[in-house]
Parts: sequence; C-alpha cells; structure tokens
Amino acid sequence: MGHRMRSISGGGGSGAGGRDGLRRRRATLGFTLVELMVVISIIVILITMAIPIYNNTIRRSKETVLKQNLFTLRTVIDNYTYDKQKAPATLQDLVSDGYLRALPTDPMTNSTNWKVIMEDASQSVNQSEPGIFDVRSTSDKMGLDGTPYSDW
Repeated sequence: MGHRMRSISGGGGSGAGGRDGLRRRRATLGFTLVELMVVISIIVILITMAIPIYNNTIRRSKETVLKQNLFTLRTVIDNYTYDKQKAPATLQDLVSDGYLRALPTDPMTNSTNWKVIMEDASQSVNQSEPGIFDVRSTSDKMGLDGTPYSDW
C-alpha cells in the first residue's frame, strides 16, 4: 500500500522553477483594478438605463389605479343618482349610504380629496338640490399621454 505524495508547488524540487510557478499562480488568482473598474462601469450604465424604465412602470401603474378609481366613483355617483332620484351632495354621502366602504385614494396625491364638479341646477334630476355630477383628480401633474390628471 504505497502512497505517493505530490508537490503542491508544481515543481519537482526546491529550485527556481518551483518558485516561478507559485508566483504565476498567485498573479492569476485575483482581478486587476482595471478589470474591476470595467465591470463596475458596465453595472452603472445598466442601472442608469433601468431606473427610468422602472419609474415609468410605477407611474403607469398609478395611472391605471387612478382610472379605475375615477370609473368606480363615477359609476357609484350614477347609481346613487338613479336610486335616490337626486345626486349626492358630498362624496361622503356615498359612504354613509352604503354605496362605498370608503372613499378611494387618489394615487397621484395619496389623499381621498377629489375635485368635485357640481351639476347645473337647471339640468339636475332634483332641481332644488343639485349635487355632484363628476369627480376629478386634484393633482397638478401631467399624465404619460400629455394630459393633466385633473382633466381625466
């Protein structure tokens, strides 16, 4: 059962050839500063390209939520007006009469404050008590399509 042992240095002895092999192996173990800087530069370029795309994705999702909340509010206002034969005087009437659990949040302003548009008294269902005809966002920002959120 004889075992042979191999030299770790790769050379056969303790001569100059063994030391050169060890030095070469040490030099190839790490990365140079230039290689690290190139990799870091590429990562930074990729991140700077990804951030605007990420921000637009977040903004687009907020716009989708805003559209859905406006659609819900407008539908509930129509249902309230049809059922009660008068438009709601405030948005809180929709909650207190059970049409909504809570007022939806405007994702652009992160508040439940909405710009209400009152109906014209001469065109309202109940001319003695005109109520809310429409709702809009109170945000002063522009949408991705170029129209202000307050015009949606």
